[in-house]
Amino acid sequence: MATFFLIIIYLAFISLGLPDSLLGSAWPVMSMDLNVSLGTAGIISMVIAGSTIVSSLLSGTVLKWFGTGKVTLVSCIMTAVALLGFSWSPSLIWLVICAIPLGIGAGSVDAGLNNYVAIHYKAHHMSWLHCFWGVGATLGPMIMASSISGNNLWRQGYLIVAGVQFILVVILFVTLPLWDKVAKRSHVINAEAEHEAMNQELDQIAENTKPWNIKGVKLAMLTFLFYCGIEASMGLWGSSFLVNIKDLPAATAAQWVSWFYIGITVGRMITGFITFKMSSRMLIRYGQLIALFGTLLLVLPFPPILSLVGFTIVGLGLAPIFPCMLHETPARFGKKKAQSIMGFQMAAAYTGSTLIPPLLGLLATNMNISIFPWFVSIFAIAMLLCTERLNHFLKKLHVGIRKSIQ
Repeated sequence: MATFFLIIIYLAFISLGLPDSLLGSAWPVMSMDLNVSLGTAGIISMVIAGSTIVSSLLSGTVLKWFGTGKVTLVSCIMTAVALLGFSWSPSLIWLVICAIPLGIGAGSVDAGLNNYVAIHYKAHHMSWLHCFWGVGATLGPMIMASSISGNNLWRQGYLIVAGVQFILVVILFVTLPLWDKVAKRSHVINAEAEHEAMNQELDQIAENTKPWNIKGVKLAMLTFLFYCGIEASMGLWGSSFLVNIKDLPAATAAQWVSWFYIGITVGRMITGFITFKMSSRMLIRYGQLIALFGTLLLVLPFPPILSLVGFTIVGLGLAPIFPCMLHETPARFGKKKAQSIMGFQMAAAYTGSTLIPPLLGLLATNMNISIFPWFVSIFAIAMLLCTERLNHFLKKLHVGIRKSIQ
């Protein structure tokens, strides 16, 4: 049953990635059809991101009340209806209205599914699930490209993706009773007596403490913020850097940046196998060091071809960080507060992807886009320092707990 149910969660992650890259792919056509400026996409994007952040912050309470299964089902319904609304929207104001449920649905289901998998499944599944998110994020633009080629039917693209979401709604509705059954049978993290005792001690420490006041949570949130800031900045400003600084044609630059996403997707597939031999904590550390090395290839005045290598290496380095940090959440802070903490971490992640790329854009406007690799490198160093500081604190905490339970 657990294996079959895992397939359902994999499908949910593909559907989670499908809408994420639709707006950017369709906007050049949408903006002309709706007679709005190209920059207006930023308004819609900010509304989606803002709704997602609010939803992530509230996800701990909502999931505690209704459970992961029901929240996932309702969130998927909201997403499907929102995408259907996009396909029917006659003006910008309707796109903005539909962006609200799209963001709300994404925030709750993201936090809920990540926490569910972190508690009930092993680390390799978390990496592979986020790899499948990448599959969805890749399929979205492909669906939209096939819809707008020739006839500019962007509404058809949104309609197709909405249809996929509604199919998932039916699957989730039929399998709703399985969520609690699988949860009762799966206790991966607590399989060993020491892990069980460790989690009980962590739960007691955090019992009367607000999630954001638990020691180490703010460092974890900062790590998520820096990570998503790097990922979003690489995707948004990478082509501009390659065109303006490395003198590459725009089409070539776009292809080279795509290798960054290929690095993330392939890296997460590989990471799933490495987790059998290496802890999530070590994978996070090595991933950050590899990503930092990749940024150095962009900083130093090497031939342009090494920029392609640099983008790919950064993607490979980033690959294990996000899923491994999510999977570590219950082990770091205990199971009881893990759901709420997961929501705060996701909110920090979305905040990073929302605010950091515009900050880089502002700096590039007032200085030069050559600041891009330096900017990314600084954030990569900050991410590494936050993680090492958190690991140092947790190591001391866990040593103390082990002594008390021996």
